[in-house]
Amino acid sequence: MDDVTYETSFEDVVIEPPLVDHDDAYAGVYDTTEGARVYTVTGGDWDTVLAPADGEKERVVVNMGPQHPSTHGVLRLILELEGEVITEARCGIGYLHTGIEKNLEYRTWTQAVTYVTRMDYLAPIANEAGYCLAVEKLLGIVDDVPPRAQLMRVITLELNRISSHLVALATGGFEMGAVTAMTNGFRDRELVLDMLEMITGLRMNHAYIRPGGVAQDMPEGGADKIRAVLRQLPGQLSGVPQMLVDNGIWKDRTSGIGYLDLAGCMALGITGPVLRATGLPYDVRKSEPYFGYDAFDFDVPTVDTCDVYGRFLIRIEEINQSMRILEQALDMLEPGPVVVADKKIAWPAQLSIGGDGQGNSLDHIRHIMGESMEALIHHFKLVTEGFAVPPGQAFSTIEAPRGELGVHVVSDGGTRPYRVHFRDPSFNNLQATAAMCEGGQMADVIGAVASIDPVMGGVDR
Repeated sequence: MDDVTYETSFEDVVIEPPLVDHDDAYAGVYDTTEGARVYTVTGGDWDTVLAPADGEKERVVVNMGPQHPSTHGVLRLILELEGEVITEARCGIGYLHTGIEKNLEYRTWTQAVTYVTRMDYLAPIANEAGYCLAVEKLLGIVDDVPPRAQLMRVITLELNRISSHLVALATGGFEMGAVTAMTNGFRDRELVLDMLEMITGLRMNHAYIRPGGVAQDMPEGGADKIRAVLRQLPGQLSGVPQMLVDNGIWKDRTSGIGYLDLAGCMALGITGPVLRATGLPYDVRKSEPYFGYDAFDFDVPTVDTCDVYGRFLIRIEEINQSMRILEQALDMLEPGPVVVADKKIAWPAQLSIGGDGQGNSLDHIRHIMGESMEALIHHFKLVTEGFAVPPGQAFSTIEAPRGELGVHVVSDGGTRPYRVHFRDPSFNNLQATAAMCEGGQMADVIGAVASIDPVMGGVDR
């Protein structure tokens, strides 16, 4: 092989540094050799935050989270202090990002339920309900969903609301030193999760509400078991209110803390217990009823304290109102189908529940496997390809445990969503952190965040 002589030595090569935009604290920018501009989002603003302003002698910045047990998962709080007083509070999110909304574009309309139920993982039924209601609006079948299916949705939604509020009360109490509130809250929550498991087969991430109805009917004797739990719960739930409502230490830690009035809530788009603690009785179940909520007799609890203590009282009373709704729903429950009659949309829902809590419709299996080739083909195509949804867009809202949950769904006429976007209440409510914390003590940040009750799975979806 001939010798090859290179005219350029390594010493002659000049490597120019990337064109970095140092003015952006959150994203460095550089141009590639092909001329493309690349943004590197790091969130690395620590040096910028830590640097003292002109004329400032000392500045203390505390990084609370994202691993801190009081940040409700993976929330990062950047707190600037003067002594023990918060002068600036900022939230850093994105540590739990799952890309669920984007993933929905690659799944059928029914498969998407398995994804959305994993966003706010303490209120999975609410995620499913909001999404399916939007899909049913596009399909034009909102009024075709059978009454029993609507009641099953209400029952599971209210059971889920109770379990979610019990977690909020338990963790909030624990974070501020009331350990008994935590043990009692999780003890009582187990009773509710047992009922959800009996109905759906799972304790969380149920994928129970489907477009057109629900996945399966309540097992035999299920209503009586729920009634038994509803008789048991009030006595057990009374322990936490008796311990904390008139407790001087608890009041000192919560009264006047995390203050946010009605004007602040309206400016920031805050809903749920945080809004109702300012005295405004806004509840989607009353203002824009869905699933037949207008047929139920219940109250929207409010207080006018605008603080952590008021939000604590709101959640306790909402649990009582949910039990009131459940009693009425069980009284209305009558035999009937739990999915729309349109076979082009409905998956088999009349399932026979086995010992493992799951099962298949034996009559349906017998029909598609031994009686009708056409039915087998249809079942195969419905499961693998899914049903088509007419082109258009729809928006639905429901009252989730943390506030108003909105779902915007867009269809291009295919068997998969073109776009799905959630207005998760935790994301909006978290904006109130600065307003609640700045000017207060560092110790009160924990109470303020606990009263918002954010779930980061919904924030970082």
